[in-house]
Amino acid sequence: MKEAGSAVCGAEALVEDQEFPSDNSSLFSDSSTPIAKLHGNITWHRPQEICQSPVLLPDNINLAHAKQGLLGDCWFLCACTVLLRNRHILNKVIPPDQPLWGDCRYRGFFLFRFWQQGYWMEVTVDDRLPCINSTLCFSSCHSPNAFWVALLEKAYAKLHGSYERLWAGQVSEALVDLTGGLAEHWSLGDLSLDEGQMADRDSEQIRRRRLDLNRLNHVKDNCLLSCSTNSSPGGASELGQYHALNVMEWLDVKAESGSEIRLLRIKNPWGRGCWGGRWIEDGASWRSIDPKWASELQSRVAEGEFWVDEAEFRSQFDDVTVGYPLNEEGYLRSIYTAISCQAGG
Repeated sequence: MKEAGSAVCGAEALVEDQEFPSDNSSLFSDSSTPIAKLHGNITWHRPQEICQSPVLLPDNINLAHAKQGLLGDCWFLCACTVLLRNRHILNKVIPPDQPLWGDCRYRGFFLFRFWQQGYWMEVTVDDRLPCINSTLCFSSCHSPNAFWVALLEKAYAKLHGSYERLWAGQVSEALVDLTGGLAEHWSLGDLSLDEGQMADRDSEQIRRRRLDLNRLNHVKDNCLLSCSTNSSPGGASELGQYHALNVMEWLDVKAESGSEIRLLRIKNPWGRGCWGGRWIEDGASWRSIDPKWASELQSRVAEGEFWVDEAEFRSQFDDVTVGYPLNEEGYLRSIYTAISCQAGG
């Protein structure tokens, strides 16, 4: 790190990170991904140069969720949601009380921690962020003056060697890096196996394929549930070959017929609509449940979110990743037994 420019309060110069400089070496590794077309178009700006009153986290936590930019790191952004659900983990990854913009102690850099090979590794970056026309070109928050996601993404890119190396990955990998915990992965593929196929698979493989959301009910408020598609599902023709999304909540509602319907609210890190399923706004399926319930559930949908029923969820998505929740003492809660056991952190 070296000093450059002047601080907000005029006391000391702002830091520039020489290990992860604001140039192409931090952006690209081999220029093999679509962001290679951004060569020569990216400029670097500090948050106070992007907006008038930057903050790390917005007061309204609903506006703190990540919004994906031009970088294909939906897997990382989905995992970041676990930090918003667990304040003690957020404080571990982003240590509180760091000097912010407008504070005379602010020096233009931030400290983050990631779980690596059994311990918390500290990563420090300056707050110069990649932009196009003074607008963040990679991740951002739904609140335009909040920068925790963009700065955390930069630190994660430094950990990996470049932004480009964040293109494509597994949600489970990022979850472990952000929590020091464990994550499990299921396939939502075809479960209609004949007896011969069943004999070829051990019981663990079969159990893993049969995701039962009821097992997660006792940890659903703290665990992270992400779903992904490896091809373009019928309801989301915009989605690419691989795309990860978050399950924000699920609940059972009673249909007018008396039967129960399980609905899941999905958040797309793109931050915009991309779904054409049965439960879109004003879709016919909403008429199958009590109008008051229908109105209540539709009011919960934020930008980039949509509802699906469980049958649609299983047919349209290929994989599910579940992150075990950790309590403040660093103990994991099993999604099978609710028993806590020691974990990293």
